[in-house]
Amino acid sequence: MPDYKIDTNCVQAGWTPKNGEPRVLPIIQSTTYKYDSSVEMGKLFDLESSGYFYTRLQNPTNDCVAAKIAALEGGVGAMLTSSGQAASFFSVFNIAQAGDHIVSSAAIYGGTFNLFSVTMKKMGIDFTFVSPHASREELDAAFRPNTKAVFAETLSNPSLQVLDIEKFADAAHAHGVPLIVDNTFPTPINCRPIAFGADIVTHSTTKYMDGHATSVGGVIVDSGKFDWTQNDKFPGLTTPDDSYHGVVYTERFGSAAYITKCVTQLMRDLGAIPSAFNSFMLNVGLETLAVRVPKHCANALQVAEYLQKHEKIAWVSYPGLPGDAQYDLAKKYMPDGTSGVISFGVKGGRAAATKFMDSLRLAAIVTHVADARTCCLHPASTTHRQLTDEQLEECGVSPDLIRLSVGIENPADILADIEQALAQV
Repeated sequence: MPDYKIDTNCVQAGWTPKNGEPRVLPIIQSTTYKYDSSVEMGKLFDLESSGYFYTRLQNPTNDCVAAKIAALEGGVGAMLTSSGQAASFFSVFNIAQAGDHIVSSAAIYGGTFNLFSVTMKKMGIDFTFVSPHASREELDAAFRPNTKAVFAETLSNPSLQVLDIEKFADAAHAHGVPLIVDNTFPTPINCRPIAFGADIVTHSTTKYMDGHATSVGGVIVDSGKFDWTQNDKFPGLTTPDDSYHGVVYTERFGSAAYITKCVTQLMRDLGAIPSAFNSFMLNVGLETLAVRVPKHCANALQVAEYLQKHEKIAWVSYPGLPGDAQYDLAKKYMPDGTSGVISFGVKGGRAAATKFMDSLRLAAIVTHVADARTCCLHPASTTHRQLTDEQLEECGVSPDLIRLSVGIENPADILADIEQALAQV
């Protein structure tokens, strides 16, 4: 594939039909694939040949869409998963096991916080949570000899904290571990974390990448730049895998060692794959990603400016808004915009927030975000409901916080809806 610009890759990358093949990426809705001999299939199981034999590991439709996202993020390879949560889990579990430790930003999606602090803790993996604005000294103090990675969100959900990617990457690399970042909200249209030192990038493709609330999914992108052989922290990649006749991933697959292990070992055993149809729908969304994201951002900026001046609004957080405390950091990592998501509080606390949301007509109250349609949510009572007040504060989620995901409708209609809802408070 030529070195196209990112908006061209949204349309062209991943699938290049040959003479007489479908112009649109086809849905390969098959669980299995036929071969002429057992020897040929055996080579696939031994990782000696590339090809398809069972969709739990690989599927042509899934692989084409993964290749497109890898091109958008600037990675060497990618793997689709059945959800963003699965991507977060796999990204860490691929290099960590019982007895290991991870440093994570505290400002992450509530479901991910719970995954790390409860579920993976039961698996024997310990997490230390730090502020996304921690100093280098505070970051260094969080590491242990058994630390295997650093995890963070480039733009946190829902508190919209902008990560200083270079600072977190430098700290991770100084301790010989990779930086894993969730880039769901900015998307590669607005932020390219690998260019700033991130090693692994994840997404909930359910959000802007799909863009239309049709298909749940996730993805892991491998930058191919991290040296897994620099120390003895990653034996799963640098020593023989007995489940594949002793293959050593770093020796056999080089810069793609991490993502290959993720596919051939974790997906083989855990099976959190997307359907070919969902991947097809994701690809349709990706084709317009570079068109939709700027519209989301332009609309959100108008809404943020309106809310900032309204007498019934207690506070507004939108890093793309001039004067926002994170504006300069956002301009460094996301110069063309952050996302279409705004966090704000209505004067009067939780009761006022509820009244406002119940009065909206165009915007819908849904457990979703980053949709073509404007929608909103009260995280403290929904997505982050399982967290304690202390954990909510640690995640940057106040009781009055409303997460408004501004869609691509006409901004005048969005503002009119907000205005009439605020009039009811």
